[in-house]
Amino acid sequence: MATRQAPGRNQPGPEERSLSELLSEMSTELTILFRKEVELVKVETKDTVSQAAKAGALLGAVAVGGLFALLLLAMAAAFGLAEVMATGLAFLVVGMLFLVVAGVAFALARKKLAEVKAPEQTIATIKEDVEVAKASIQRGASGPPGGSSTVSSSGPGSYWDPTRSQEKM
Repeated sequence: MATRQAPGRNQPGPEERSLSELLSEMSTELTILFRKEVELVKVETKDTVSQAAKAGALLGAVAVGGLFALLLLAMAAAFGLAEVMATGLAFLVVGMLFLVVAGVAFALARKKLAEVKAPEQTIATIKEDVEVAKASIQRGASGPPGGSSTVSSSGPGSYWDPTRSQEKM
C-alpha cells in the first residue's frame, strides 16, 4: 500500500534552502527587476524624446527659415527702403525688424523645450528599489525582523512578488 505525501513535501521550505539557492534566486529576481525597470525607462523616455524632437525640429526650422529670410528679404526690403531714405538707415531698419522676428521664434522654441519632462515614474521606482535593497541588506546582516528564523523571498505582499511589478506599470 502506497503512502501519500502532502503536497510540497519534496520541496525544501525557505528555512531549509541553502545560501547558494537563495543567492541564485535573488540574482534571478534582480535580473527580472532590472529588465522591467529598463522597459519602464523606454516607455517613459519615448514621450520625452518625442517632445524634444519636436522642439529641435522647430529650432531647426527657425534657423533655416531665419537664415533664408534674413538674406533674401532683408536685401530686397533694404533696397526698397533705400528709395525713400538713406541706404544705411534702410538696412538698419530691416535688420532690426528681422531681429525682432527671430526673437519671437526663439521665445516659442524655448517655451516648447520647457515642456519636456523627466521620466518621473522611473526615477521614483528606482529610488524605491534602492531603499528596499538597502533595507533587505540591513535585515540580512542583522537577521530577519522580529527574531523569526523563517526566510520568505517570494509570495504575495513581498518585494519579490512577481505580480508586484505588473502593478507599477
